[in-house]
Amino acid sequence: MSNYPLSYKLSWLPRFLKPSLGGDVRDFAPIAATTIIDPPPGRTVRLAFIGDISAVANRSAPECDPAIAKVLGSADLVVGNCESPIVERPSVAFGTRLGTHHAMSERFLADALAAVGIAREKLVMSLANNHVLDQGVAGFDETIAALKRLGIRTIGTARKGPVEQVRAGPLTIGFAAFTLWRNGEAAPFAERVSMQSDPAAWRRGAADKNIDLTCAIPHWDWEFRHFPQTRTQALARLLAGHGIGLIAGHHAHVVQPVQWVGKTLVAYGLGDFLGTALPRQPWPGRIGGIFVVDVSADLGKRGAIAGYRMHPFMRLRGRGHERLVPVEALAGRMKGKVETRLKAIFGD
Repeated sequence: MSNYPLSYKLSWLPRFLKPSLGGDVRDFAPIAATTIIDPPPGRTVRLAFIGDISAVANRSAPECDPAIAKVLGSADLVVGNCESPIVERPSVAFGTRLGTHHAMSERFLADALAAVGIAREKLVMSLANNHVLDQGVAGFDETIAALKRLGIRTIGTARKGPVEQVRAGPLTIGFAAFTLWRNGEAAPFAERVSMQSDPAAWRRGAADKNIDLTCAIPHWDWEFRHFPQTRTQALARLLAGHGIGLIAGHHAHVVQPVQWVGKTLVAYGLGDFLGTALPRQPWPGRIGGIFVVDVSADLGKRGAIAGYRMHPFMRLRGRGHERLVPVEALAGRMKGKVETRLKAIFGD
């Protein structure tokens, strides 16, 4: 039913237990670059990209450090991946209890967003991921309806097409969300979820000329590996060659590096924003990242990336929920381990 190769399936558990650092940082960018355009633009729009959102590790809304809420609150637009169908009663009850099938309630999502300081009207959620049909076609439809009730914009559905326009302050951002992976049969996925990764096949209309910056939101790469595969980097180059200016990826469940591909900025993986694997996940998989990108709104430089910063944080286990804590607020041995891991990914 799924489209994962056998080697991927066999490596899932070992890599979950011990996420891989295989790779190096020679071709990647620093964790932050706050002044890219000289002179700096007079006006910018701030985009904040977060990782996968799920209720697997949270029976109730998470706790959130005020510093993280402040970062999210500073954004004009927040973009995340809706890793769990939003249903009131899971149709796959046993798999949902095990954690192999995802589900979250509308109330949980609303409470979680309030806890982390994300305003619903500023949120865009991608539905292009492997878990979106975990509760069947009815669960997919229920998810669409729930997000509409909450006033949250969605991207990544087959019905809307490959590139969707969203206003962010004075700018128009074009979002192209797609998944390379599916957990179910091909036909139901293809009918509902964007799986077209080749930008040459995207239908582009006259309205696309009004887009100031095109941003890809791919669900790609292999899970629990801190460095992207060669084929993932090749896809990033393909997207960049077709004018995609910004790429923010999901699916790896661990933080991955940042890279410039020509003038295109790529964040390969942001990890999980709320735990999506299993409640008792090993610590490297509990590191997440908020990728903040400032985009110029000045005439003559509209849509140019003016600066970026990856804000790493840790999801600490609590009673029935997670606590989101910035790395600088950690203490003791855990802080040292996380800082060492981040240095291995992003360099000095």
